[in-house]
Parts: sequence; C-alpha cells; structure tokens
Amino acid sequence: MSQFNSISDLLRESGAQFRIFDMGRRISKVSTDQFEKLEQGMIPYPHPYLHHAWMALMLWNTKDKQQNVVWFLKFPLDEQGFLIQAVRDDFLNRLMQNISQMLQKEQLEQSNDALKDNPFSFTPDQEKMAMFHAKSATIIAQPPSQFYTGAKAYFSGDLGWENWATLGYQGIADLVARLDSDNNSAYLLNAIPQLPAEPLSALCTCLEHVQPDHRIAQALQQRLAQSLTQANSTNLIAVLLRGLSNIHNETFKKELIQQTLLSDYADKAEVLTAIATRCNQSLQYPELLSLYLEKLAVSEAGQTGFSRILADLMFIPVMRVLILQAFRNPERSDALTHAIGQMFGASFENGIKK
Repeated sequence: MSQFNSISDLLRESGAQFRIFDMGRRISKVSTDQFEKLEQGMIPYPHPYLHHAWMALMLWNTKDKQQNVVWFLKFPLDEQGFLIQAVRDDFLNRLMQNISQMLQKEQLEQSNDALKDNPFSFTPDQEKMAMFHAKSATIIAQPPSQFYTGAKAYFSGDLGWENWATLGYQGIADLVARLDSDNNSAYLLNAIPQLPAEPLSALCTCLEHVQPDHRIAQALQQRLAQSLTQANSTNLIAVLLRGLSNIHNETFKKELIQQTLLSDYADKAEVLTAIATRCNQSLQYPELLSLYLEKLAVSEAGQTGFSRILADLMFIPVMRVLILQAFRNPERSDALTHAIGQMFGASFENGIKK
C-alpha cells in the first residue's frame, strides 16, 4: 500500500521540516545522512539501549510552527546492532495506512494519530519527555513553558534553597535547554553548591541531555566529591554522574568515574548502572573498564545485575570488543572469572582461563 521505500523518503515527501533524535541513553541529534545509512543497513545503530533503537521524529510546518508533531519510535535491532529491514517495512506499512490521506491534505496536526495502535511507538518517561519538549521548543523558536519563570526564580536564589517543593520539572528542563540564555549558566553556578538533594537530582537528570561547560562540570564535581565521603548518598552520586556524563572533557570524566569506583559506593547497583548507561564512552579506557568489571562482579547487583548490565554494554560493537579483551586479562580476579562463567557458561570460563 505504501508508495515509500523508507522512512527517509516519507519524511522528505511530507513537505514538513523534520529532525531526528536518539532517545535511548540520552537525547541527541541523529543527522539525516546518518539516519539514511541506518535505514539502508550500512551502519549499526550508534547508541543502542536495551537492544533497541529509541528515536523521536519531529516534524513541523515551516509556515506555522505551532503545527508540529513528534513520533516516538522503538525498533528492535539484530545481533550486530543493525536496524531490521522487515521491522522497518512493517512499521512503514502500518503508518501509511493511517496517514496517507493526512499527508495528501497537508493536515500535519492530525498526524498525532498516525501511530495509533502501532506496536513500534512508545512514550518516554516523564523526565525525558520534559527535556525533549524543552529542546524541541528551542529548535522551532517556541517560548518555554509556564514553569520556566519559577525555575529561574528558584535557581537565582531569590526563593530560598529550601523552597523547591513547587518547582516544576518542566521549568528545570526549559532552563537547562537555555543555558546560553538569560544568565542561566550563572544562576546554576551559584546554585549547585547550595542545592538540596532533590532539586540537584532533578537538575542533573536534565543536564545529561546537554553538554555543560567546564565551570558547571567543576561545580558538580565538587558536589560529587562531597557526596562520596558522606553516608546514604547513593542516589545523589548516581544522578551526579548522570549530570556529568555528557561533559566535553573525557579525561576529567574518567578521573571522576575512577574516583567513584575507588570509593565506598563502588558496590552500589544504582551507581554502577549510571556509569554503564550514561558513561559507557568513558569505559572505553581499558584500565577503567577493568576496574569497573571487577567492582561489578562483587557488587550488590549480584549475578543478575552483572549479566544484564554487560549484555546491554556488549550490544555496543566497540564495547563488546573491549569487554571480551578485558575478560582475557590474566590479572583478573577469581570473582570476575566466576561471574563471567555464570553469565556465559563453564566452557567460556574455561576458555578464558587458558
């Protein structure tokens, strides 16, 4: 029924402006050229998460930016991380059954119903949805939400640091999406050292989707260093690592992760999960990866956590190679060797012992 051979063709022919985002580990742009290569099976999906490609397709009318639509799509990937062509074709056929008439009539606003009953659609969690709305509004030059003013007032210090209960998460997301505007970076620099745990956590879960500058990174690092020496800080340490996960300085980030893995919180499942899901690029340093694997093998996550975290990491091609190399490190501990054997079986464990 479809006259289109690919999602890329459909997007081009729709007449709308569009942008594509990865929605897996963090919100990041996928270029049109990259997306076409993904569809053609020329490259694996760059940021797989839980063995899937999580994407957002944002379309808007150039003449009326209020007329826009977003499709959130989740596609399974094959064992090598490539988009499965049959799945893509199934999605496209289902989609065209719903929207062929809409596109012909140029009624883009009705395309909100295009994914009705589509098994490949998903709804992002509240935190990620708020940040997506904030980032997309800046792209099409729409104003921030009604919560933005309250967030600016709070982070400026005018309301008092303990008066965060009425703070809207969408307002925090709007502020983070506009770090280069309205003196927002300066507000955060002043606020971060003084924020209670709850608003600091909310801030960090937004910051992971942008690239904070070195001053904000240093302010977060100071809070992380404090938290590593304090009791009952597991949740805060995990979200601080998330807030620092997309900073530009990889050497600085590597040092922070190493510091965390050498702390009393190195056995905490939430901390180790944050490192694996948000800081996986830093784990490409072999010595840091070996340290991480050793801590994971004896962590409170247990064998189930070890296996699940590594199964997700090994779906990233470069991480799979590095992890298999680390498995063969003759200096690995007996605990790590045992955990590997439990995950892959005795024959694999015997193989790496040789």
